[in-house]
Amino acid sequence: MRNTTIVDIAKKLKISASTVSRALNEHPDIKEETRNQVKKLAKKLNYSPNPIARSLKSNKTNVIGVIVPEIEHDFFSSAISGIEEVAYHSGYTILVCQSNESYEREVVNTNALMHQRVAGLIVSISQSTKNGNHFKELINRGIPIVFFDRVCNDISANKVVIDDAKSAFDAVTHLIERGRKKIAHLAGPKDLKICELRLKGYKNALKKANLPLLNKFIRYGDLHEDNGYESMDALLKEDIIPDAVFAVNDPVAIGAFQRIKEAGLKIPEDIAIVGFSNNKITALVDPPLTTVNQPSFDMGKKATEILIEMIENEKSNSQRKTVVLDAELIVRGST
Repeated sequence: MRNTTIVDIAKKLKISASTVSRALNEHPDIKEETRNQVKKLAKKLNYSPNPIARSLKSNKTNVIGVIVPEIEHDFFSSAISGIEEVAYHSGYTILVCQSNESYEREVVNTNALMHQRVAGLIVSISQSTKNGNHFKELINRGIPIVFFDRVCNDISANKVVIDDAKSAFDAVTHLIERGRKKIAHLAGPKDLKICELRLKGYKNALKKANLPLLNKFIRYGDLHEDNGYESMDALLKEDIIPDAVFAVNDPVAIGAFQRIKEAGLKIPEDIAIVGFSNNKITALVDPPLTTVNQPSFDMGKKATEILIEMIENEKSNSQRKTVVLDAELIVRGST
């Protein structure tokens, strides 16, 4: 059974479709009696407006597109909750896509959301994204974009981040203050900016403490548990035994955590370990994992507040800013 349209209502009331449309939108030129008749019949026929047709006419929707690398990741699921919180209270809905850490899939998602006529886009890029060419088409069409956490540096856009380098510096300094001198860093992809900044913080902390920077203690990989496990496994097989590990994120830290335990080594007595993000599992492992708490929910909220301001106030589109939120080290049993 097809949905009731404005034309159906117009035919039954023997008025024009444009009159029905204006009546439903409370146009002051339509008599109150007519407005009431239209609304009563619309309710009786279960009429609901077609958002696609409306968007084609107004060139606007109340839908915000969101692209994240992984929905199952605690950090991103929490950020999405923050996005939805602000969007809902501002009269918007969200449409979420995940890139699965694939640049190609990110491009497909971006094009799909553009053709869905989203009002704006909130993005955290994939680990394999090298440029933002696919986002430029949206900007050229006047669709505003806000990046959060993983940002696209070749795109002039508003961004919401933390100070990754300082947060990493603080985490490694904490290990040094605990007497650790052979600190390994399980790094992420070399081309991903947040990984680059966390590596920088690691190096800066060693330099300030006059500790040697040894390349053998730096292992690059991706951002999942198996990458942390494999990197830690490689260190142990090469008989390179650090007294501490700073991981680029919590999944990598958990993978390393597992391999350390399998090797019969004790945490933190033999090897202390620090993660990054404050995923829920970090408080549940034994011992609980020391980690950097990223304010993911607040990052999502702030990104959405900025985007809605851009959507509703065209003047704000000309202003570009990077908002840096505070992150804190949460010290637990693993150090």
